[in-house]
Amino acid sequence: MVFSSPTFIFLFFPAVFLTCLLTRRSVKWSNAVLLIFSLLFYAWGEPVYVLLMAFTTLVCYICARMIAKGKNVRLSTAVAVIWGIGTLVAFKYTGFLVQSFNSLTSLAVPVPQIALPVGISFFTFQAISYVLDVKRGDAEAAASYADVLLYISLFPQLIAGPIVRYSDVAAEIKQRTVTTEDIAAGLRRFCFGMGKKVLIANTLAYTADKVFALDSAAINAPIAWLGAVCYLMQIYFDFSGYSDMAIGLGRAFGFTFRENFMYPYCAASMQDFWRKWHISLSTWFKEYVYIPLGGNRRGKLRTGLNKLIVFLLTGLWHGASWNFAVWGLYHGAFLMAESYGVLKPNRWPKALRHIYTVIAVTVGFVIFRAETLGQAWLIISKMFTGWTFDAALGAQLSLLLSPLCSAALIASVFACMPYASSIASRYTVNRPRFGYAVYLAAFALLIVCIACLSTASYNPFIYFRF
Repeated sequence: MVFSSPTFIFLFFPAVFLTCLLTRRSVKWSNAVLLIFSLLFYAWGEPVYVLLMAFTTLVCYICARMIAKGKNVRLSTAVAVIWGIGTLVAFKYTGFLVQSFNSLTSLAVPVPQIALPVGISFFTFQAISYVLDVKRGDAEAAASYADVLLYISLFPQLIAGPIVRYSDVAAEIKQRTVTTEDIAAGLRRFCFGMGKKVLIANTLAYTADKVFALDSAAINAPIAWLGAVCYLMQIYFDFSGYSDMAIGLGRAFGFTFRENFMYPYCAASMQDFWRKWHISLSTWFKEYVYIPLGGNRRGKLRTGLNKLIVFLLTGLWHGASWNFAVWGLYHGAFLMAESYGVLKPNRWPKALRHIYTVIAVTVGFVIFRAETLGQAWLIISKMFTGWTFDAALGAQLSLLLSPLCSAALIASVFACMPYASSIASRYTVNRPRFGYAVYLAAFALLIVCIACLSTASYNPFIYFRF
């Protein structure tokens, strides 16, 4: 089930919201309602794998309790981490590892066809972080398995994040107050997040998919750049739109999730980009991989190696493909170059810093989006060397750059910068009535999105497969 679907909007959300309102005086009953609906939400598309999620949570719950009691701390930690990572590898990477082995050895070992549980990368990372935080003393072990299962399965963030730490929501699981303002602000953010997804991401996805499906002869530099930029905006508005919806829903139910994006396309370096992009994931790898590896405390060479390891894993976290591994190493190489002073964007003019970052990120997302490394190289080479023009390519470009695509691109450029948010904040403070207009705009946006969804055939979230 996806947030931007009639089933969720007209059936699931009203049911869970109204039931939570009826039980709002008892956090125990409210938690029970949220847990039941969250499990139903996951089981809607994954009826079998909901048991896997529940068992993974049980393993980590037991291990955390053992750690809290000081019993077999190392063993309990190892069991939780090995189970989490092992489950992820078994379901997500087995086929990839077998294919890679066959390629290296020229053997023909049968490749197992294992269905990938939706959101497995997110709920396993949360389960692992819970155990590690208990071990480090950053969180208290929950006395109730139901509390941990609610933390893991809470439907706003279950499928595609943000990755939430137990310490961020532990107090709210025990006791929370949901005000009318919280509900209104949460639903408003949900509506704007849906607008990002349905009106911008889905529109640009159509053009991006068309470009990435073209043959080499049908692509020149303008077409390649169009496809790359459309995907650049598609993935941001798809994922940040989901994060907005998740954060908004969380607030409407009394939970505060941390921000996952901070206008990353306004970054002035690749290091700055990763401070603003998918913040919960980069923070997870920093806290649980980079720092335990030694961080930057063991010399420049070891620091560089640690960064490459982290970004290789970051790439592979997104999918079992060499494209994702190369994409991760690509970003790791940029961060190393900036750290070692090979690239010094902080000394460049401000405009040049932003141009450099956007181009580097755009090229990286071509690697991310392409089906193969060969296709990625083809499109990247066309972006910089394919300055050939003829009538057929001109006609192709005009078909791809439709008025709807052009409007979505213009809207995306404006919306990926903080201007709209800062203007709205300023006017809301100085003119309270302006706040009502923002809510009306959010409601109108929801109506438009529903109308679009009723005729749209493309609607999946990109990060569902991760």
